[in-house]
This record gives sequence, structure tokens and C-alpha cells, in this order.
Amino acid sequence: MTATETKLKGCFIIEPSVFNDPRGYFFESFNQNTFNELIGKTVDFVQDNESFSSKGVLRGLHFQTGEYAQAKLVRVVKGTVLDVVVDMRKNSPTFSKHFSIELSEDNKRQFFVPRGFAHGFIVLSETAIFSYKCDNFYNNASEQGLRYDDPSLGIDWMLPASEFIISEKDLVLPTLSNITL
Repeated sequence: MTATETKLKGCFIIEPSVFNDPRGYFFESFNQNTFNELIGKTVDFVQDNESFSSKGVLRGLHFQTGEYAQAKLVRVVKGTVLDVVVDMRKNSPTFSKHFSIELSEDNKRQFFVPRGFAHGFIVLSETAIFSYKCDNFYNNASEQGLRYDDPSLGIDWMLPASEFIISEKDLVLPTLSNITL
């Protein structure tokens, strides 16, 4: 397993070692000791979540604040998504910058998103199963979000907007300039 830090400090692309043979494949999707060593800090995950979505479903951009902020380790079990994060750390040199990566059942990549980032994804395949670990429990009162089409971010979601399927909740999220952190 390898880890490559992105242009956004603390965000890592995790590439597993995949062992293929005539029966199929095997890989270790998570090992706490290896993971902590690769990213250079201890992260204790406490909750696993999974979602199933159809092509064009855009979930996000979400984050939790304060004592309920969450780091996430995300991956795709089935299908393909474009995973996107936005740096919401006010004192960060990359504040308001975003990074996107394609995660799929084929590339088996995982993406570590530290606390202080808004996170979202869009399904590029017909369907997708998206799985993620969180290092803190969900707290509804601490949830915030960022508008997916905020022009100041310039995110390319890789599908035409006419194909987006977005929840009512996500359609009314504020732009970066209207968020109080």
C-alpha cells in the first residue's frame, strides 16, 4: 500500500497492493497501523457509512464543524465516482482550493480527507456503492455544507448539469462567501 499527498496538505491518495490470480483478486482495504504510518499521524475511525447512488447523483459538499469535525477515508466498492474536497481551513495556504480524483472499483484507490474539508462526490457510472470511514460520530447540529456550483470554486463535475440529481437540502447550501466558519 502506498500514500501520495495531494496539493492540499493532509489529503492523501491511498493505493492498495492488489494481488490478482485466476480466481480474482485480493487486497487489504484497511490496516490501522499501516494507514497511520503512511499518513504520518494517528487517526482512529469510529463509524463506517455506505451509500448506493445512480448516475448523476451529486452528494455534497458537506462538512462538520467544531468538536464534531470529521476526517474520512473514502472508497468506491462498485462503479465510478468523481470525489471532490474543498479546503475549509481558514488559516491554510490552500483555503478555498479544491481537489478531485476519480475513484472506482477498478482502480481501488482510496482517498483520505482530513478534518477541515468539505467533501462531495458525483456518480459517473450507471450506479455506485460508496463507502467511507469517519473518525468522529455524525452530529446534525454541526453539519454544514457548501454549494456544489459555487462559481468561486470552479469545480468540473465531469457531467453536464442537466444530468445532476441533487437533494433539496444540497440545492440550498450557501456559497463560500456566505459561510461563517
